[in-house]
Amino acid sequence: MTLGGLDPDRIPEHIACVMDGNGRWALAQGLPRTEGHKAGEHSLFEVVEGCSDLGVDWLTVYAFSTENWKRPKDEVRFLINFNEEILVRRREELHERDVRIRFVGRRDWRVPKRLIRRMDESVELTKNNKGLTFTIAFNYGGRAEIVDAVKQIVEAGTPADKISERTIAKHLYDTDMPDPDLMIRTSGEYRISNFLLWELAYSELLFTETPWPEFDRQALFGAIAEYQDRERRFGGVGG
Repeated sequence: MTLGGLDPDRIPEHIACVMDGNGRWALAQGLPRTEGHKAGEHSLFEVVEGCSDLGVDWLTVYAFSTENWKRPKDEVRFLINFNEEILVRRREELHERDVRIRFVGRRDWRVPKRLIRRMDESVELTKNNKGLTFTIAFNYGGRAEIVDAVKQIVEAGTPADKISERTIAKHLYDTDMPDPDLMIRTSGEYRISNFLLWELAYSELLFTETPWPEFDRQALFGAIAEYQDRERRFGGVGG
């Protein structure tokens, strides 16, 4: 599928991705699970570049969840180091493409201080860019985000009768982030796994059997084409 195959007036403003299947893909190839994560880097930047070329404003990816700490220690250590390496290796390239890098998630004691420094450096480097906003959800959980928002509201002494959906939304990790129009999950899993629970309330959900290391720019365009074939009603009645 080419760019011309999509309606330029119906490109999603915000796409969210659950990059699933790296480990299973590697094991199917007779490789260690960590090789799947390495292969997934290529797909990630295929999607980043595809979104940038299409004029998508926001791309958010689920890089490491609050539940991922339960994985084998060697894999957790690899994922932390690998995410740091990607930032160092790719942030100048992203900066040159006018991509703005952001992060959402908890910054607790489990996240190494050096990785937090890399995150802050990347945000600072790209903060004035005007192209795609590329948000990395790291040590992120949807329930944790809502809990953290409620804690801030309580600590501020907000009366119960003054709390609305807008109040909670104003205390989420990134208050600039629009709700995703489209959420894509790869590798045949049909759930959202604690990803952007508040923000996905009216998003279109698309699940594909393709494992993340095989999800490329053309697969992205195909997902957007399916999105464009749907009618978004937001609780109303269609035409």
